[in-house]
Amino acid sequence: MDDPHYLARAEAILKEQDRKTAGYIGEGSTFLLLIVIGAIFVYREVRRQIRLQLQQQNFMMAVTHELKTPIAVTKLNLETLQKHKLDEAKQQKMIQAALQETNRLDTLASNILVASQLEVGDYVQTKEPLDLSALVGHSVHDYRVRFPERRWDEQLQPEISVVGDHMLLQMLVNNLVENAIKYSPREGVITVELAKKGRHTHLSVKDEGQGIPDEEKKKIFAKFYRAGQETTRRTKGTGLGLYLCRKIAEDHKATLKVTDNSPVGSIFTVIF
Repeated sequence: MDDPHYLARAEAILKEQDRKTAGYIGEGSTFLLLIVIGAIFVYREVRRQIRLQLQQQNFMMAVTHELKTPIAVTKLNLETLQKHKLDEAKQQKMIQAALQETNRLDTLASNILVASQLEVGDYVQTKEPLDLSALVGHSVHDYRVRFPERRWDEQLQPEISVVGDHMLLQMLVNNLVENAIKYSPREGVITVELAKKGRHTHLSVKDEGQGIPDEEKKKIFAKFYRAGQETTRRTKGTGLGLYLCRKIAEDHKATLKVTDNSPVGSIFTVIF
């Protein structure tokens, strides 16, 4: 048993056994780590797909509601005008209501169409010099006419020009103003500002709503995302408006950010 050759051989066998054991442990640990990483990746991907599917489902429900409401209101107004002889003031009021609902339908259809075209690259943009002051002014004027009961503060510096696609920039302004109308109380002031600041042009739309929590400020520009709980949310919308605004801003080499208004509300600012 004290044979040195035997002891050396036994020691070599033990070392080889230890080496193999360490190898097996290393291989097993690596394999286990890969399984854990794969499981985490699959879990995150499944969660992302479930969340996207839920957002798409909510989007379809919102679109259905957004379509049915203006159609029902417009149909009722037209039937009333057809069946009853109303005085001029009531006729104009019902016609105005029908036009507002028609504009809602037009905005919804345009948002869905342009969002799909921009995403797949089918929209052909026409970049040309245009009068941004006039574009924003016409948009605010239209909303003043459509929502005369609202309080407006318009501060537009004249003769500010940018290079861009007229229809997309019009959609950008309209969606920001629509968003302010949607989330502002009726007595709140909606402020639209356009000014040249150094080499940059700033377009700001301010509302006096409840504001947006800090943790949601980055999420609101995601496609289909809408702030708040889906079951308790009262405001209308599809979750495409701000997504489109950010996409259009990026396509025009501009940035879109949201900050807190004072004392309450939000400020959406596009910096060209």
